[in-house]
Amino acid sequence: MRNHSGHDQTNHSHHGGHGGHGGARPGGLSVSENGYILELDSTILTGGVQPVSFRVIGPDGQAVTEFIPEHEKELHFIAVRRDTAGFQHVHPVMDGKGAWSVELALEPGDWRFFTDIHPVGHNGAMTLGIDVAVAGPYDPRPLPEATGIAQIGEYTVVLDGELLPGEASELTLTVSRNNRPVTDLQPYLAAYGHLVALRVGDLGYLHVHPEGEPGDGTTAPGPEIAFMAVAPSAGTYRLYLDFQHNDVVRTAEFTVRTTAATPRPDAAPQAAPEHGSRHGHHTHHAHH
Repeated sequence: MRNHSGHDQTNHSHHGGHGGHGGARPGGLSVSENGYILELDSTILTGGVQPVSFRVIGPDGQAVTEFIPEHEKELHFIAVRRDTAGFQHVHPVMDGKGAWSVELALEPGDWRFFTDIHPVGHNGAMTLGIDVAVAGPYDPRPLPEATGIAQIGEYTVVLDGELLPGEASELTLTVSRNNRPVTDLQPYLAAYGHLVALRVGDLGYLHVHPEGEPGDGTTAPGPEIAFMAVAPSAGTYRLYLDFQHNDVVRTAEFTVRTTAATPRPDAAPQAAPEHGSRHGHHTHHAHH
């Protein structure tokens, strides 16, 4: 994993204003949405640290130049290889004509690039995604085990909570350094942590919302960072937590499998006959 500091990445933000996503509907599965389309200068790249340039074309056929900031940035850019390796959350720079540019560290393979945007004149944020091929010998990696613990150098991040299909649940990430709780996290994109979740298999992009914000009088700067998340379906997800400490942004990665929501006792009797045939299909066989 690479620390993506150095490209004006002291701030990422997605969480406010994503109500338009319908809660659990994954974003980023389409290159075009609501008349907006993500257009890369090239969808074939070579490995190494590479400049990437792109535009967001609006319904009028022109490059969009005005965006409403979400989490302190007008545009958030996520890059990840299709095997979920190489995650990077960066903040490109736009020129006056709507052309964005940023440097990415790319290994050979099939990649997915996402832009998280809220164009002026559109009533909400959206995530567009596009496939990119990086030339060279591809060495896909197996999915890491679902351990609930991520180690990044001296830092350990522990994930608590369960991801539920179709239901909001709280996820808590606890940060420690050399076995001591970190209590002086720095705000990062208007929060003490920024969490991106991607569905394994199609990289459906979830917007995860932080609980509280720096300076609200109740949210502590660590060691715990809390988020509300909704899985759009049963399945396996990859979670990427960006957090900032001692002026460096680090990324903790997790593999998470959804758990079935516990049925309410009062609903169980009536639901039992109907659920018997359908439940297995939706919970156990979809997306595996």
